[in-house]
Amino acid sequence: MAIGIVTDEDFQRELDKHTPSSKRVPSIPSPVVDVVHTPEIVSIPTRGRSDGDVNVPDSLRKLIGEEALLNGRPAAIALAASFGISASSVSAYTKGATSTSSYNQPKPSIVGHINKSRTRAIGRAQKTLNGALAAITQDKLDYSDARDLSAIAKDMSVVIKNLEPPQVPHDPTAQVQPQFTIYAPQFRDERSFEIITVNE
Repeated sequence: MAIGIVTDEDFQRELDKHTPSSKRVPSIPSPVVDVVHTPEIVSIPTRGRSDGDVNVPDSLRKLIGEEALLNGRPAAIALAASFGISASSVSAYTKGATSTSSYNQPKPSIVGHINKSRTRAIGRAQKTLNGALAAITQDKLDYSDARDLSAIAKDMSVVIKNLEPPQVPHDPTAQVQPQFTIYAPQFRDERSFEIITVNE
C-alpha cells in the first residue's frame, strides 16, 4: 500500500490483510458523504519546567529586591504575592540569592542591581540633605522655621544610614596595623648598685 491518503476501501483491505480473521470487524460501506474534519489543537510537550512550576526570571528577582530596599519588606511581599511568589523567596531576593536554598550564595547580578539602586537612593538623599543644610542660614536660625529644615536634614541622614550597607566589624587579623612600643625605663637609686672598692 502506498503511503499517503488512501480511500476507505484500500485502507480496509490493508487492515484485513494484517488482522486475524477471528478479530475482523465486518466493514460497513460508508455512505458517499463528504467527511468534515474539525481542527484540533494538540499541545506538544516541551523541554523545561512543566505547568505549575515557578521559575522566576532574574529581572523580577531584581525588582523585588529593589522594592524591599526602597519601600520596605511589606511592599516587596505585596509585589511578590501578585506574581504568586512566597515571602521566604522575598527574603532570598533581598539578599541577592535566587532561592532560600542559595541564601548564603548571592548571585552577583542581583546584588549588583540592588547596590546600584541603593547608591542612587543614597545620592538623592544626600542631595536633599545638602540642600536642607545649605538652606539653614543664620537668618533662619533666628526664626522657628529652621526647625523644619533641621528635621529634613535629620530625616535625610536617617535615610542615608538605613540605605548604606551594614558595616563589617573590624578584623584585626585582616590588615597589619602599625604598632608602637613605648619604653619607660625606671630610675634606680645609687644605693641599689654594688660598691666595689678599688685600691690605687
